[in-house]
Amino acid sequence: MQKKSDDNKGAKLYLVLISIHGLIRGNDLELGRDADTGGQVTYVVELLRALAQHPDIARVDLLTRRINDSNVASDYAVAVETLSPKARIIRINAGPEEYLAKEALWDHLDNFVDNAIDYLHQQPHPPNLLHSHYADAGYVGSRLSHALGIPLVHTGHSLGRVKRLRLLASGMTTDSVDERYNMVRRIEAEELTLASAERVITSTFQEIEEQYELYDFYQPNQMRVIPPGTDLTRFHPPKGDEGESSAAAAINRFLRHPDRPIILALSRPDARKNIAALVIAYGEDKELQQTANLVIVAGNREDIQTLDSGAQEVLNDILYLIDRYDLYGKVAYPKHHNSEDVPVFYRLTALSQGVFVNPALTEPFGLTLIEAAASGLPIVATEDGGPRDIIGNCKNGILINPLDYEDISRGLRQLLLHPDTWKRYAEAGLTGVRRYYAWSAHADNYLQEIRAIAEKSSPPLLRVAKHRRRMLYHDRALFTDLDQNLLGDPDSLPALLHLIHENRKCITFGIATGRSLHSALRVMRQYKIPEPDLLITSLGTAIHYGSELTEDKAWRHHIERHWTPRIITRTLDGRPGLIRQPATEQGAFKISYFVDPQLISYEEIVQLLHQEDQSVNTFFSFGQFLDIVPLRASKGLALRYVSSLWKIPLDHILAAGGSGADEDMMRGNTLAVVVGNRHHEELSQLEELDRVYFAKAPGAGGILEAIDHYDFLNSCQVKHESE
Repeated sequence: MQKKSDDNKGAKLYLVLISIHGLIRGNDLELGRDADTGGQVTYVVELLRALAQHPDIARVDLLTRRINDSNVASDYAVAVETLSPKARIIRINAGPEEYLAKEALWDHLDNFVDNAIDYLHQQPHPPNLLHSHYADAGYVGSRLSHALGIPLVHTGHSLGRVKRLRLLASGMTTDSVDERYNMVRRIEAEELTLASAERVITSTFQEIEEQYELYDFYQPNQMRVIPPGTDLTRFHPPKGDEGESSAAAAINRFLRHPDRPIILALSRPDARKNIAALVIAYGEDKELQQTANLVIVAGNREDIQTLDSGAQEVLNDILYLIDRYDLYGKVAYPKHHNSEDVPVFYRLTALSQGVFVNPALTEPFGLTLIEAAASGLPIVATEDGGPRDIIGNCKNGILINPLDYEDISRGLRQLLLHPDTWKRYAEAGLTGVRRYYAWSAHADNYLQEIRAIAEKSSPPLLRVAKHRRRMLYHDRALFTDLDQNLLGDPDSLPALLHLIHENRKCITFGIATGRSLHSALRVMRQYKIPEPDLLITSLGTAIHYGSELTEDKAWRHHIERHWTPRIITRTLDGRPGLIRQPATEQGAFKISYFVDPQLISYEEIVQLLHQEDQSVNTFFSFGQFLDIVPLRASKGLALRYVSSLWKIPLDHILAAGGSGADEDMMRGNTLAVVVGNRHHEELSQLEELDRVYFAKAPGAGGILEAIDHYDFLNSCQVKHESE
């Protein structure tokens, strides 16, 4: 075991936040522009600023996706944006340059991982901690944590299993939910993240008790409630001059009686925000219409028809309901606003003695609620989710059933028609926000929670190669599976081996196999395969170098964390449909079974391991083989470790595979080939990726085909040790 490092104890910390989707910049946030640019963007940017202001922090980076698209501002293409001497937004390339919705990002996250690793390796010191936000960043954070040995903390913001249940309840089919929202990959990423994270930070107890409980890897003892803060310099009670603002003009032009109190709803045009129910409640209640105006700020738009289908549907419903109830002159729905208008909308509402309302079907936290409270506004909010905690702490509003129109109007009337109640709740909200929801308090609580995790973590993997032989400073590398590739077509093998021999001065040759070391050596001798420069065996759990087969013990120490084989075998041995493979196929860090899929499914096996808190990687191949290895081990993770160690860029590596166990070698920045004799169901999900070539020829012939396709050797440059 590696000794724990005491070097960080009491030292200032370098933290890395990860939030991938949406339009993220330091100022003028485009909140409400689309479904991906909302409260999470505000949260991570303000968290970045708050942590950077803390005396215990040396530096904070926020990693997000770089976007170079004429349809969005040029700010999002800037690689490094400095917010303060200790806070930066770092934009990482991942996939195409244009802006993509989060559901379309999944195939590009491995590119993000590889480029983020390059960025972190360039820093003077590795970060003490990674903190991922949402499922996509959770996947990235998990892979970075496994590759670099840096502890991970996660915040979900919203959860796939919860969203899936609600979408199914709304009438969508399972297939349509999974296809539209990429829900299967999202939930798999969330389970991986829960298995990888040292802590999960939530905003409310409801998230822990009712939402994360739906996951197989539910570990409530690893979860902590630390409510986010709000910027009290931006959100504060009215000064009295707000009526002269451009925000006031934007809403007053809609209203027949602009002096009446305002019912303010502010959210993205998303069906889950349930704005249509608010309009119905207002339209059905004549007393409310006589008492107050309804102001709906639902993102920005030029033309409804150019928005995505979900936003179009929401806005068309709102306009239809305004017409149905003849609410013209009583409802304002401005087309445009900027981030500086948002605090003014709150203050205008407070100045009118109005109410802020959040009628969402569910609200994981409710950042707008604490912004409203900080502005001197009482609130009416959904009873489902975070508002229960906010109102419980601040005593500043009324919870309503978002599916009951009468209950929505009841909550609004209770505040608008009773001035004493309105005043009491407004004052309580101001007091409560300062006590519970200031960013300075959040930063203190956050650092108190994560410092111990950062300080007790093992030192990161060494970056200096110890196992290079003289003249092995190669320009590129070929990594290939053994059975499917080198042995998949014995007739084409001699030609490939000859080509490798002829180019040994510029190419590193590596074999990555699921076989044990002895099994791999035996079959290599049988087929006269020469010794590789390095041999990755047992599905990435062991790495050996050169003719002496020197084992990389640093890698062995790295992967053994959280590996508890006795619990795994106790959980799975004796289960119908599972039989242990021979002892020759087992290893210190690999447990292998034969599987009868008629008796037990792969999903059932994974669920059993999760329920026993087993943080592992599982590989199911050819419909009958199950391999279980530590979470930090896989062929792809081992390849990336060697790439870093030997300083061979990933885009100079050709990874060849033919089964599901090879997938993570081929995702990301490597060049890749799937040989023609692949298992018919496995690796088909890679067909849309630009850097993955599907060969027609089987085995070694497929690799030769890919070498020609990529012109892999003709551009090879020989590097000498002095370089």
